[in-house]
Amino acid sequence: MSSTESSSRPADKSPRQQVDRLLVGLRWRRLEEPLGFIKVLQWLFAIFAFGCCGSYSGETGAMVRCNNEAKDVSSIIVSFGYPFRLNRVQYEMPLCDDSDPNSKTMHLLGDFSAPAEFFVTLGIFSFFYTMAALVFYLRFHNLYTENRRFPLVDFCVTVSFTFFWLVAAAAWGKGLTDVKGATQPSSLTAAMSVCHGDEVECSAGATPSMGLANISVLFGFINFFLWAGNCWFVFKETPWHGQNQDQGQGPSQESAAEQGAVEKQ
Repeated sequence: MSSTESSSRPADKSPRQQVDRLLVGLRWRRLEEPLGFIKVLQWLFAIFAFGCCGSYSGETGAMVRCNNEAKDVSSIIVSFGYPFRLNRVQYEMPLCDDSDPNSKTMHLLGDFSAPAEFFVTLGIFSFFYTMAALVFYLRFHNLYTENRRFPLVDFCVTVSFTFFWLVAAAAWGKGLTDVKGATQPSSLTAAMSVCHGDEVECSAGATPSMGLANISVLFGFINFFLWAGNCWFVFKETPWHGQNQDQGQGPSQESAAEQGAVEKQ
């Protein structure tokens, strides 16, 4: 009985010891440094960017009144949202014709899924990379400062994300402008052939609220400026900026203390 308990206890404690060792190895004070703090901002604003764009949904509509006592006022409500394939959004257009009382299926105009999906995909990749880079920076800071390859890779990826955020924010901003034009009630009434008749009165209905979508574009440009600013802090760690202060001097006292604390665990 005692032998089985003694054999099971190390197995039960080993995962806990590994978790405790990982948590002890994280140096949270690195978040007070510019490189660590800006990575936290990148992580948060990436969530805000793809969250606001990917969760958007709105409604547009119109009112159709036929100058015929047999026809009632028809209210048209069209719902749309991410990924903004408006040409697949259907709505029923009433027919002001006594001989054909049925409605006609119509679609919104335009497909703006490419810039929206690129924007959201970039935000998700930015979220995962920033989270991984932040954990690596907090846990393995010695490797980051002593090995030249890690700062070089981080710098190249940071420059790439900076460029892609500029392209994605600009493209999605243009795409959102087109979405606004295609979903206005005036565009809806202009596309319906029934509204071109003399005996039909069409008026604007529900106007879509684009506040959340506008915020997503703003977060996109904020991410661009964050990644652009991060380029300088990462560049300072690369060998192109010159040799690091700790290079050639051996591990610092802080890093030695960190390794001693981890070994004790």
